[in-house]
Amino acid sequence: MKINHIAIYVKSLEESSAFYEKYFNVTRNMLYHNPKTALKTYFFTFDGDENGARLELMHRPTLAEDNEKSMRYGFIHVCFGAGSREAVDALTERIRTDGHTVYSEPRVTGDGAYESAVLDLDGNIIEITV
Repeated sequence: MKINHIAIYVKSLEESSAFYEKYFNVTRNMLYHNPKTALKTYFFTFDGDENGARLELMHRPTLAEDNEKSMRYGFIHVCFGAGSREAVDALTERIRTDGHTVYSEPRVTGDGAYESAVLDLDGNIIEITV
């Protein structure tokens, strides 16, 4: 068993897609649009691996907002591996410099992982680890 994909609803599909492409080296597929439900989605692959885990960004104009992102039951964060501590530091700083929120600074966690966390355009927590 393996993860096929993770899906995230976003407010702006195009802006969020550009964010993930810019910082996490994903490749976007063609837009899916269901005119009956107004759902629009993109799937993203990592390093061109069509058989690996994918990310799906979805937008539905009638979706209601959930104001509390960090302390609720259900999905809390997604984590991307950057490859090294230096890459974690560099990507975190790049995201900060571009005006996005760093949720937690690069650090060694209690279980020995090296990671930081940033917020995407909708306030979803994105961890960056080695």
